[in-house]
Amino acid sequence: EKMNSAVSEEPDALSVVNQLRDLAADPLNRRAIVQDQGCLPGLILFLDHPNPPVVHSALLALRYLAECRVNREKMKSELGMMLSLQNVIQKTTTPGETKLLASEVYDILQSSNMSDMDNVNEMNYRRRKAQFFLGSTNKRAKTVVLHIDGLDDSSRRNLCEEALLKIKGVISFTFQMAVQRCVVRIRSDLKAEALATAIASTKVMKAQQVVKSESGEEMLVPFQDTPVEVEQNTDLPEYLPEDESPTKEQDKAVSRVGSHPEGAASWLSTAANFLSRSFYW
Repeated sequence: EKMNSAVSEEPDALSVVNQLRDLAADPLNRRAIVQDQGCLPGLILFLDHPNPPVVHSALLALRYLAECRVNREKMKSELGMMLSLQNVIQKTTTPGETKLLASEVYDILQSSNMSDMDNVNEMNYRRRKAQFFLGSTNKRAKTVVLHIDGLDDSSRRNLCEEALLKIKGVISFTFQMAVQRCVVRIRSDLKAEALATAIASTKVMKAQQVVKSESGEEMLVPFQDTPVEVEQNTDLPEYLPEDESPTKEQDKAVSRVGSHPEGAASWLSTAANFLSRSFYW
């Protein structure tokens, strides 16, 4: 019985990758994750995982980590990184949103030490290649910045995350908890109003779009109160059942921006130990 209990407590791949994704969402943790000997190789191995949500979550974690400029050279030179990203992009069974996200991570890392002209040429090539695999009807992705009234703690963030994950056409998103914002990458054929409708469905939050005026000043533009129809993500399994979601457990929650990173470092060590026990390298 003790042995069975120990096995049941061992986190599965989806739990681990989601924890790493949540840790990577906090800018305070990004350098530590990349410097750790086990986490970056583990994320690369997750890119070859047969479960699509594991791959997508690993890509989200890598996208967060790549936002830190000092991480990019190490990430790019990590064994198997660029090849695994290429495999995700070229695999015919990869969902469209995941292809776009993988292409975006690849572009960021590939351009880390290029000249400006080489950078532009390479990124244009990657975008054309991604579009070829996605089909001629797909257009480039766009970024929407949302100010979310009520986004003031981890439970609200979880609600917002679950609402956005259900929308077909959402590629990735980054939370900026300190200023109640969410930066969302979406397919260009998805209306920003769909994001507002999904967030309003939580009943406790409301979104406004952040835009820049001609003078460069940021303005908040409210969405129309009329809800738009949101196409649901039905082709992918859910990220985690409610009773297993690590983000619901207070003792495993990712630290917020500006909080003390000790808890994050502790969990990072646990994740690295799990990865080293689970894979061979």
